[in-house]
Formats: sequence, C-alpha cells, structure tokens
Amino acid sequence: MKTRILTSIVGIGILILVLCMFDTVVFNLVISAIALLAIHEVYVALGFGKKEWPLYAVWVPLTLLVMLSTQPSARRLILPVAYVLVAFVCIYLVICNGTISFQKAAGLVMFSGVILFCFYSLIYLKELLPVETYHYDAVFFILLILCFAWGGDTCAYFTGRAFGKHKLCPVVSPHKTVEGAIGGVVGTMLFGVLATVIYSFAADRMVAFTRSNIGISMYVVIALLGVVAAVLGIYGDLFASVVKRQCGIKDYGTIFPGHGGVMDRFDSVMFIAPFVTMVITVVFYH
Repeated sequence: MKTRILTSIVGIGILILVLCMFDTVVFNLVISAIALLAIHEVYVALGFGKKEWPLYAVWVPLTLLVMLSTQPSARRLILPVAYVLVAFVCIYLVICNGTISFQKAAGLVMFSGVILFCFYSLIYLKELLPVETYHYDAVFFILLILCFAWGGDTCAYFTGRAFGKHKLCPVVSPHKTVEGAIGGVVGTMLFGVLATVIYSFAADRMVAFTRSNIGISMYVVIALLGVVAAVLGIYGDLFASVVKRQCGIKDYGTIFPGHGGVMDRFDSVMFIAPFVTMVITVVFYH
C-alpha cells in the first residue's frame, strides 16, 4: 500500500508538470509517448518479441501523426499512413505465414486502435477548446476524465474492501464486487460534481459553462455523466483484465511500482475519455 501511495503522489506531480505545458507541443509529445508505451505493453502481452518488431514500429509514425494532428501538415498524412499500416500488417502476415498468429496480430491492431482513440480524445479537447478562447476549460475536462476514472477506481477499491460480498465478474476479475462497483459509481458522481464546483468558481467560468442555458442543472449533467463514466470505467477495466487473463499475465508492465504498467493505470480511462469528450462538446459547446 505504501508503494502504491508513493507512486500515486509522484504520478500526480508529473501530471501537474505535464499540464503546465498544456499549450505547447510538449503536451502532445508526452501523450504520444504514453500511448506508445501502452501499445508496446499490449504488444508484449500478446507474446510478440524482438523478431516481430515491425508490428510495433509501424505504430510509431501513426501515433505521432494522430497526436500532432493539430498541425495541418500532420493531419493530411494520417489517412495515407493509416492505409500503409493496415496494408503492411496484411503483407507481413502473408510473408510470415505460419509463424505469426493472425488472431494476435488482429488483437494488436484492435487494441492499439482503442488506445489511440482514447488518448487522441485529450488532444481533441486541446484543439477544440484553445486556451486563448476558452482559457483552461480543456485542462479541466481532462482532469474531470481522470477524476472519473481514478476517483471511481479508488472509491470502488475501498468500498469493495469494506463491504464487498457479491462478486461482480469472478471469472474475469475475482476481486471486484457489486458493492465496490456501486461505491465506484457514487464516488465518480461526487468527484465529478466537486471538481466542477471548484473549477467553476476558481476559474470564474460559470458563464461559459452555462452558455447553453442549462443553468444549475449543469451539475446534474455532470453527475449523470459520472454515472455513465463509472460504468464505462468498470467495463474498460474488465476488458483489459480479459486480455491479461487470456495472455496469462498479472500486469501489463512495471513502470508504476505497486500499480503495474501504463495500461494497468489507464484501462478505466479507455472508454471514458472518448465518451466524456463527445458529450461535453455537445452539451457545453454546441
């Protein structure tokens, strides 16, 4: 537990440092690095090694282009590079017939696509809500996404330990309980509303948030968003656990002592980030 807490404190410090560089290309590059680390963890989990390095290497240029797509020159290259990636994987499987598993290669492509979709959501918020126009609304919503994911995880963990009796999905994740899931949903709602209240007043952005004339019901929207986000976070966690179980591993990596790898920390973010990004852009900024 001490290791987990210490790692969390260090992680929060790094997160603050990265967010301080939000309005620079450094932020995009850090997100790119995190996404590539996550893809590499999946690559290793699926049993690929040094001999199959091209299957991972092709994701590097596409990931960089996607995360740097705020630049018009990079955006124009995304489609052709994505086409080359898919074509390369198909050709590579033909060349390596009998030595590379199609199922594993397809799993790598699918999982990597989910990872890119997740982390691009953060870049999309930066592009959609530029600082000069919307101040730090995009930073707030990124923190809200992380708050939904990690706050819900934390509440689910402690609620499950204190009151957990009924298994949620014992075959996939034997330690998760129904009681923990309920605690996670409630905790996600509370964390989301609290974070919104703090930002609304601290940044004096209440008028901007309510430009759609939703008034105080904004907090109701955030709470309901938290409920759905909590469910998506649980689903993302279970999905990542299914892959780990089928691959016969306990964690995706060891980069975060006491927590595991990047995917072990961001599994609950995978489906929350795109969903929250889509909803807030429709509700608050249409």
